[in-house]
Amino acid sequence: MSKVEVVTSKNFDKFISGVAVVDYWASWCGPCKMLAPVLEQVADQLPTVKFGKVNVDEESDLANAAEVQAIPNVCIYKNGELVDRIIGVQPLAKIVETIKKHL
Repeated sequence: MSKVEVVTSKNFDKFISGVAVVDYWASWCGPCKMLAPVLEQVADQLPTVKFGKVNVDEESDLANAAEVQAIPNVCIYKNGELVDRIIGVQPLAKIVETIKKHL
């Protein structure tokens, strides 16, 4: 079972409370497909963090609000505020390190 939730405009504000990681992606994006299993592994390592994904084609307003200009684009939110982002496919260790700075 996936530890990464689908995030939409209906549940976004509630989802980004606390520490939340949101992957902005698209089904046609090769690098996004490469990153997905890595984020599942990160979610296993950080059980107190919420992990979600936003399909930029279906939720363009959310992508625009986060100023997403390239995908994959992983945004880290803390208490509803965007505090960091990781653009492109990065190694698992770098993703974990970036998220842990905000715990």
